[in-house]
Amino acid sequence: QVQLVESGGGLVQPGGSLRLSCVTSGSFFSIGAMGWYRQAPGKQRELVATITRSGGTNYADSVKGRFTISRDNAKNTVYLQMNSLKPEDTAVYYCNAYVKFLGESLYREYWGQGTQVTVSS
Repeated sequence: QVQLVESGGGLVQPGGSLRLSCVTSGSFFSIGAMGWYRQAPGKQRELVATITRSGGTNYADSVKGRFTISRDNAKNTVYLQMNSLKPEDTAVYYCNAYVKFLGESLYREYWGQGTQVTVSS
């Protein structure tokens, strides 16, 4: 069984910062790409940022220059540093990981349970 557990969400004022973390645990062989997505009330889930195992990154235009995704492969953890937060960043943030099991050639996709980020004065 694979579990992804996010932490670090909360309430922050506009212009403030938060750092999200997501730890992947379980019995698996390796983790490929990891990412962060978000879903605001009444909206579809959208990509925020992704990172490959080797560190290649991709960001949504709305967060470029403000958010930074990183990972620690030794800790099976992905981070999202969020700076200059805006009210429109308010959403539930989900982490995502592609996991490979020993003896298998394909990666399987897993999701965390989400952590709430609220940007408000």
